Amino acid sequence: MPNLSLDLDYRPKLGKKQDYGIGIIGAGAIVNVAHLPAYRKAGFHVAGITDLDQNRAAATARQFKVPNVYPSVEALLNDPAVEIVDIAVPPWHQLELVKQVTAAGKHLLCQKPLSNDYTEAVAIVEMGEAAGVKLAVNQQMRWDQVIRASRTLLDRGWLGEPVSATIDVSILTDWRAWPWLLEVEGLDLMYHSIHYFDSFRSLFGQPERVWSSGSTYPGQPAKGETRTLTVFEYTDSFRALISTNHNNQSDDVYATIRVDGTEGYAAGTFGLLYNYPHGRPDTLTFSSRKVYPHISFDHRFEEMWVPDSFIGPMGELMVAIEQDRAPETNGRDNLQTLQLVHAAYRSMAEHRAVSPGEIK
Repeated sequence: MPNLSLDLDYRPKLGKKQDYGIGIIGAGAIVNVAHLPAYRKAGFHVAGITDLDQNRAAATARQFKVPNVYPSVEALLNDPAVEIVDIAVPPWHQLELVKQVTAAGKHLLCQKPLSNDYTEAVAIVEMGEAAGVKLAVNQQMRWDQVIRASRTLLDRGWLGEPVSATIDVSILTDWRAWPWLLEVEGLDLMYHSIHYFDSFRSLFGQPERVWSSGSTYPGQPAKGETRTLTVFEYTDSFRALISTNHNNQSDDVYATIRVDGTEGYAAGTFGLLYNYPHGRPDTLTFSSRKVYPHISFDHRFEEMWVPDSFIGPMGELMVAIEQDRAPETNGRDNLQTLQLVHAAYRSMAEHRAVSPGEIK
């Protein structure tokens, strides 16, 4: 059997121009463990960084050899070397920053969630469109190795028609690592499972209805839900399930995905979540009756969700600028992901299936 490990087409597609000047707003943990390691690996040019905590920005700049530490957002935007602004702050700060970035005529990569308020997210998207700049959202799990390889299998028809899909995650998450998340009312769906929602959208499109149930765990430090079950209803023959539990205190943690089709299946693991933040590479197994001869395949990837997948949204944004088109995770597309999240919360509150179109 031929070695198919190089034929799963899961790596980000980069353009001819990869030296756009990137200015980063925010020097928190995600920038240090994901954004900057990914950009360094890809060879992207980071022109500078700013943060309200200038000492933190300076420390990050020293670690990653970023040439400029700007004293303010205004100083970053006034630098002609900055062509793309990477916003990496909590969502309630994003609207005001997008106002400034779009007024400066800069392209931008927004943090996910785009906003925790849907009408505010719409306003952000409209700002980008009115300014004529490219706006992408950092839904980087679409470029996770298992997700992207599964998309390849589906696009090639090797799995046939999808009939079921499941993401099942049972881990122990210490939310105290993100103090600002301890006080939010909506936790798992808005800040964690939104990754799975967007990934399933990238594989299967927008479902017709969403049903969701969520709960807390006795004694948890966070206010919001830390256990959720969500069903996406697509057609009479296809359903997708996302099950997330952040309170698994045993040694038997797991983070898996499985897609079953009429001609085969694909099953994988999200290695990052088995020992977060250190993790391990993703794995993928698939079997297809569609390909002759019958193929069964088992693969362990070299890359990991963090930091490698963070190359995807920024690289895709650069290609979109070069080709003058919308990036894959553009603002309009991301509004559909946010519709799913808000539909799931409405489903929890009203104990019914909700159409994403109800969210306006």
